[in-house]
Amino acid sequence: MPFISTSVFVVFIDKEVYPCRNETNRLKEEYGAEMKKNLPLIITGGIILVLLLMYITTQNRLVTLEEQVEGKWSQVENVYQRRLDLIPNLVETVKGYAAHETELLTEVTELRSRVGQMNVSADILEDPAALERFQRSQAQLGGALSRLLMVTENYPDLKANQNFLALQSQLEGTENRITVERMRFIDAVREYNTAIRRFPASLVAGIGGFSRKATFTAAEGADQAPSVEF
Repeated sequence: MPFISTSVFVVFIDKEVYPCRNETNRLKEEYGAEMKKNLPLIITGGIILVLLLMYITTQNRLVTLEEQVEGKWSQVENVYQRRLDLIPNLVETVKGYAAHETELLTEVTELRSRVGQMNVSADILEDPAALERFQRSQAQLGGALSRLLMVTENYPDLKANQNFLALQSQLEGTENRITVERMRFIDAVREYNTAIRRFPASLVAGIGGFSRKATFTAAEGADQAPSVEF
């Protein structure tokens, strides 16, 4: 009797368990078939997600580089404006001791006025010709300013004037900062222009409207601050 009961029990278990196993296997097969069916869509979605992340990362990097260029340009503007602000006081001081240097004083004043009227906003970086005109005007002003400072050697009283000495110190510092900030700006533009030409950033740049920035042409020896002699 125990033998018969055990057999009945085993048979009963088998009848209950096997259908469950069969159902589980069927569900696994259906899931596997569904996964195989959707695998191309999953792969495509993954690729799109990766490309989207790459685009966002590259876009953010180009934005950062562009902002750096504009920030460096603002610094260039600041130091050039500082030089413009110093010139009227310098001209008035020199005029008090060397009034007969009228032609040179007038040239410096007129060049300063011309430079002050030029557009020096970040928009100028989109126009290489405009930036070249700005650079040329600044160079002309710098040349005239240097000639004006050279004539002060002929006026001992002027060289001893405290106001002139203060202007001399400020101008020396400003000329040094002009050189430094120009070189930093040139480096920032070079990095940005290189970035937008490299693949795949070039694709993002084309879609996002990132264009090349104009830059200064670094003259020979521009990596060294000029020496202003009085």
